[in-house]
Amino acid sequence: MSTPALPPLPDDPIALRAGVAALLDVDPATLSDDTDLVEAGLDSIRVMALAERWSADGVQIGFMDLAEEPTLAAWWSVVADARAAS
Repeated sequence: MSTPALPPLPDDPIALRAGVAALLDVDPATLSDDTDLVEAGLDSIRVMALAERWSADGVQIGFMDLAEEPTLAAWWSVVADARAAS
């Protein structure tokens, strides 16, 4: 099984859900805004890589920003705040 490519910095919550679902190899409809993404199978290595990818896409997002509350709702807030600050 190959590892899916890291999704780019999402433009909206739908793109975020689709990108994370691809990393988890699940249907996006199975993830709610409050699903614990770590419990759903997202490991810390991929969270770290995702933070690095999104930072490379132009916003400052660190591992701890994502690890603190690993849900789609919290991550979208982090992304939106980072976009507003850049």
